[in-house]
Amino acid sequence: MKSEKSVMAARPSVRRRIVGNAVVKAVSTAALALAAMWGDAAHAGGPLQEMTYLLPAPQSEIAFAPLMIAQYKHYYADEGLSVRFVTVQGGAEVGKQLASGNGDLGGGLGDTPIVLRQNGIPVKAVALFGGQALHQFVTRADENITGPAALKGKTVTVMSYQDTSFYATLAVLAKGSLTRQDVSVQAAGPSGIWQLLAQGRADAMVGTPDWAASAEAAGAKLTWHSTDAYFPGMAQAVLASDRTIATRPDLVRKFVRASLKAMAEIERDPAAAAKDYAAAVPSWQARQPFVTRVLVYYAQHVYPGQSRIGAFDPVRVEKLQDFYLAQKIIRTRVDAKDLFTNEFVE
Repeated sequence: MKSEKSVMAARPSVRRRIVGNAVVKAVSTAALALAAMWGDAAHAGGPLQEMTYLLPAPQSEIAFAPLMIAQYKHYYADEGLSVRFVTVQGGAEVGKQLASGNGDLGGGLGDTPIVLRQNGIPVKAVALFGGQALHQFVTRADENITGPAALKGKTVTVMSYQDTSFYATLAVLAKGSLTRQDVSVQAAGPSGIWQLLAQGRADAMVGTPDWAASAEAAGAKLTWHSTDAYFPGMAQAVLASDRTIATRPDLVRKFVRASLKAMAEIERDPAAAAKDYAAAVPSWQARQPFVTRVLVYYAQHVYPGQSRIGAFDPVRVEKLQDFYLAQKIIRTRVDAKDLFTNEFVE
C-alpha cells in the first residue's frame, strides 16, 4: 500500500483536495468560535470583559453550582463578562493568589479573610452564598462519635491544609478542648477526603455537603452535624483583593449580581436548578438525582438565614473572629471593615 505522502506526490489533485479540506475545516472552526464569542457578546450588547475566577477545588464540585449555572445561563455574559475558572489548592491559596494579582476574584469561605488578614494578606469577602456554615462535621455512624471531644485519637480528613476546611476542623477540635496534636488530620484532596471516610480509613470529615453525600452514596452510614453547632462558621464567599475592589468595582458588582441570581434560583427550586447544573456540567448528567439531593441540602441548610441575599451579618463575623482568637487559630483581631463588605450586594 502506498503511503499518503507518495499518493499526494503522485496525484496533485488529491493533495489540493486534502489541503483544501483542512483549510475549510480550520476556517469553519474559527467561524464557529467567533460566532459563539459574538453570540455571548450579544447578551451584553458588546464585547465581553475577560476575567479570571480562582476556585478552591475542582470546577466539577457541586458546591460551585451557582457559578456554573450563572455561566451556563449566560448571566455573566449578560453583565458583559467572560469568566475563566482556574482551580488552585484551597481557599487560603485563593486569597494569597488574589493578593499577588494572579486572578481577579476567587472563592473561599466567609472565614477566609479572618485567617489571611492577620498574616498581612489584603483580601476581603464581597458576597456570601448563604447565612449558615458551608462545612459539615461528618462522622461514621459505627464510630459513635458524639461530639468533638470524642475525636481524640481519631483520623479526620480535610481537603488540604491550605483550605478553610482545615481551619474549620481546628475550630471544631477546639470546641472539644482538643488540638491538632490530639488527632490525625489528613489532607486528602477533593476525592480522598470522602473516599477515606467511605472506606473506613478515616473516622470523620470536615467538608462540604457534596463530599458527605458522596461518601454515603459509596455505602457509608454517616452522622451529619453542621459546624454551626460548634462555632459560627460561614458559607462560601466571593473574595477580592483590596486593589481589585478599589480599581475595578464594576467588575466585582457585575460578577456578584450574576452569581447571586443563580444562587436564588437554586434556593427557590433546587430540582429545576439540578437540571440546569447537569446541563452545565455534563459529567453529572447521569447522576441528576444525586445532584438534586445535594442542592436541596444547600437550599435548606446552607443558603437560608440572610437579611439580604449575599449579605454578611456583621455580628456573626465578629463572633467568628472572637472565636478564632480565643482558640489561638489567629493571633490578632482585624477591623471588621477589612474582612467583608456588603457594598456589592443589591
